[in-house]
Amino acid sequence: MHPSLIKARIFTFIALLILTFSFTFPMITFHGTLNKIDVGKINEISPLSISVWNLYNKGKYKSVATPKSAHNNLEKMIESESEIGPASLPIWAVSLEAPNYPKKAFPQGIPVYFHFDGYSGEVHEMDTINHYVGMDPMWRGGHFERAIGPYALLALSLGMIFFMIYNNKIFSYIMLIPIALPLIFIGDYSYWLYWFGHNLHDWGAFKIKPFMPTVFGDGKIAQFTTHSYPTIGFYMILLISLFSLLAFFAKQKALKEMENKK
Repeated sequence: MHPSLIKARIFTFIALLILTFSFTFPMITFHGTLNKIDVGKINEISPLSISVWNLYNKGKYKSVATPKSAHNNLEKMIESESEIGPASLPIWAVSLEAPNYPKKAFPQGIPVYFHFDGYSGEVHEMDTINHYVGMDPMWRGGHFERAIGPYALLALSLGMIFFMIYNNKIFSYIMLIPIALPLIFIGDYSYWLYWFGHNLHDWGAFKIKPFMPTVFGDGKIAQFTTHSYPTIGFYMILLISLFSLLAFFAKQKALKEMENKK
């Protein structure tokens, strides 16, 4: 086998491994669980979903309202009616600070985390704050992306497996999708921030002009200071993109040299 083909397979395998561990596996195993919790079908939650959620949520932020004894235990989180987010790794973190949220009670401000398949953190508190300025609750954003997320990642994983198995030029271009994942996420995230900031309602107690929330960095809205930065999931996406890029060029080199030898 051509040495560059071997390299392409190794790079693709590493990218696929990161994608599976960080996103696809937790999204598939936890898919639909939040809906079951919302409608009270707790008995229908599989033991696998509970185990995966408990494993992936170790070290993740929990709402200040969550009893410490319930941290990292999905069943206790449900019993205590705590805020429960997805099992997958968070990709982007936004936090908000204001004088009425003292550091002693909210040491990290009001943080919320964006995942491929939902939100976690102080989502309820953030929605309450947003309501005061006439902004829609967070669940209004990215509903289509969240619905197709697990299926899209499964399809992408299948495409990456085809890329490893077959030396077809068409399958090579499938790798352009994981290469572009960071840009796809930032583009979609920016669009929804724009949508929220430019679709304010009259119900807000505080009237503010339409605005573009900060995509990256620190910002200021009324008396609130915001911080918007990538978190662990985004760095995993960058690694997926890097290894996919290396795999793409290695495959292109191998196919070109194999064609020249004919």
